[in-house]
Amino acid sequence: MPELPEVETVRRGLAPVMEGRRILAADVRRPDLRWPFPPGMAARLEGARVLRLGRRSKYILADLDTGETLILHLGMSGRMLISAPETLRAMPGVFHHLHPAPEKHDHVVLDLEGGARVTFNDARRFGAMDLVPTEAVAAHRLLAGLGPEPLGNGFHEAHLVAGLRGRMTPVKAALLDQRLVAGLGNIYVCEALFRAGIAPWRKAGRIAAPRVAALVPVIRTVLEEAIAAGGSSLRDYRQAGGELGYFQHAFRVYGREGAPCVTPGCAGRVRRMVQAGRSSFWCPVCQR
Repeated sequence: MPELPEVETVRRGLAPVMEGRRILAADVRRPDLRWPFPPGMAARLEGARVLRLGRRSKYILADLDTGETLILHLGMSGRMLISAPETLRAMPGVFHHLHPAPEKHDHVVLDLEGGARVTFNDARRFGAMDLVPTEAVAAHRLLAGLGPEPLGNGFHEAHLVAGLRGRMTPVKAALLDQRLVAGLGNIYVCEALFRAGIAPWRKAGRIAAPRVAALVPVIRTVLEEAIAAGGSSLRDYRQAGGELGYFQHAFRVYGREGAPCVTPGCAGRVRRMVQAGRSSFWCPVCQR
């Protein structure tokens, strides 16, 4: 499933072709994905102007001038694809005949002012879309109860120290709790714990406060580096323009079971264990 860096990369790719543009046509090609689409979604989208694209955790939020917000979740295999021939961007009204016909897994197709087409493609259909009043977005069932954004001001040393205090769950599981911090996923928690020298199986509440506090800048750095690299392309993920992400080439532990630790002078090899059904990777020498 795409994690925060992948979703943020998609949002940044979509923004130049969607923000400030009106949706001229919306083709909703099935009644549902993971859940049913909202009633009359196509009619509610057509004619609406996209004011801004935001992100909350792993959700993309498109605020519309109709007073509604389109909430999008990519699910396991969802992709947002842009088709926008450069020579046609200044020719509104002609692009309908110049884009290829939607393919089998193209479930929602949006044609925008200026010639761009944005397609939500989702082979496994675990993605989701919903339309809600913009003023009620924070209370939506998918967003209510989420913790602070890890790249925002609400995620700081005191918050994480307090959030882990007394927890007897493994620190890996605690950091994946979306109520503690929003948007962190398996890949980037593994990478952050390695850089912080903390074993994923350590009880969260037994890690000294200074070590917990030191995790905050490490988590931010890992996420920022991943976003700069366009995310990590594993299985289905692509950027909005169809490009692959490249952060997987910078993994220090994730997916490297049996490989030598990258820390200079370390003789350890990366190990893998399963925690709550997810693979955790760590170096038994560097992480304690």
